[in-house]
Amino acid sequence: MKIVHLEPALEPIFWEHVNQDVPHYYFFAFDWKYNREKTEIFLALEEGRIEGMMLIYDRSIVQLRGSSRAARVLSERLDLEKVELQSPEEHKSLALRKYKPTLRQGQELMLMLLHKGEETLHTRHSTDDLDASDAEEIAAAMRDADPEYWGEVNTQRIAEGMKRGSELVGIRINHQLVSVGSTRLTEWAGLIGVVATHEDHRNRGYATSIVSELVKRILKKQSLAMIYVLADNPSAIRAYTKVGFKPYKTYFFMRGERR
Repeated sequence: MKIVHLEPALEPIFWEHVNQDVPHYYFFAFDWKYNREKTEIFLALEEGRIEGMMLIYDRSIVQLRGSSRAARVLSERLDLEKVELQSPEEHKSLALRKYKPTLRQGQELMLMLLHKGEETLHTRHSTDDLDASDAEEIAAAMRDADPEYWGEVNTQRIAEGMKRGSELVGIRINHQLVSVGSTRLTEWAGLIGVVATHEDHRNRGYATSIVSELVKRILKKQSLAMIYVLADNPSAIRAYTKVGFKPYKTYFFMRGERR
């Protein structure tokens, strides 16, 4: 098995492989096309066929895909001190042998899909469009909703995401932003990247309204919406299922540091 960097000469087989299952390889496609200056992709080739791929974004975020053998060989190339890593569940042991989890001991992450025509939108609560002037409030709302996962989110990160095309909507109660969601459209799909509701305002249908509004916007321009959710978050799964999302694949997710 040969491990090579993705380069322009190999793009035809890369895109052919990605297009077989775009949701599974979404971040490979997205970062290679839109963030190439920060993206490194390794291909595991066997007789000219792609058996696996590893993406490293900004020297910190890692996506691993492929057969067990390909994943093992690719992971040997991983030399980062700290990672945020996502891989199919069957590669969990590879990650844990190399990295010690620093966030919740690693988690199961579910990818859910919604195809146009399957939506059942519920917009009981009105939403506001958010812009760069709301970035500080958005960052604070995300940190409040999940201090462990979003504890380092800041105003600059939110503003930069908006400049790159992220759309954000929110729900305000008594002028306070209590629920927020984001999406970004590409030629492949619309990925809902953030859904965050302050703990004191949960179980009131706010997340369902946020997701419904984002799905409506996605389906005006694309035929597929995607969302990730932690498998141990049944309330979020119920909300997304209510809107029309269905489970597609599960992954192992971790933040870790080298053992």
